[in-house]
Amino acid sequence: MQAYLEYIPLIVFFIAWKLGGVYWATGSLMAASALTMLFFVLKKEKIPTRMWVITGIVMFFGALTIFFQNEAFIIWKVTVVNLLFAFGLLISKALFKKNLIKEFLKEALTLPDNIWNRLNLAWAVFFITCGALNIYVAYNFELDTWVNFKVFGLTGLTFAFTFVTIFSVYKYLPSDEESEKKTEQSN
Repeated sequence: MQAYLEYIPLIVFFIAWKLGGVYWATGSLMAASALTMLFFVLKKEKIPTRMWVITGIVMFFGALTIFFQNEAFIIWKVTVVNLLFAFGLLISKALFKKNLIKEFLKEALTLPDNIWNRLNLAWAVFFITCGALNIYVAYNFELDTWVNFKVFGLTGLTFAFTFVTIFSVYKYLPSDEESEKKTEQSN
C-alpha cells in the first residue's frame, strides 16, 4: 500500500501540470504529499522515514519554486532525492557497515552477502544515473518533455530496474515447497 501512496503526489503533479502549469503542479504536489502523510497519521501508523525525507524535500524545493517563480527548484528536487538515496546507500555501507537494501528486504529474501552488496551498489548507481538523466532532460529539452520524463520516464526506469533486480536474484528465491515449509514451521 505504501508504494502506491508514493505515486499519488506524482499523479496529482502531472494532472495539475496539464491543467495549470508548473506552479500549480508544484503546489498540488506539495498538498498531495502533505495529505499522504496525513493518511498515515489518521491510520495511526508510523510515517516511514523515506516519506519524511521525500515530503521534506518536496516542501522545501516546492516553496522555493513558488516563491521565486522559478521551475529550476522543482526540477532539481528530483535529482536531489535520487542523490540522497544513492549516498544513503553508499554511506551507510561504507561508514556504518549497514546494507540498507538488505535491511529493507531481509524479511522477503535470503541472499549471500556478496549479492546484497551488489544490489546495494547497483541501486546506488541507478539512483545516481536517474539524477543525472533528470538534469540532462531538464536542460536539453522543453519543460513539457521534462515533466513527461519525470512522471513516466523515471517511473518506467524504476519499474524496469526493479524487474531486473528481481530477475537477477530469482535463482536465490525459495521454491514454493521451501516457502510452505517455512510457513508450516512458523505456525
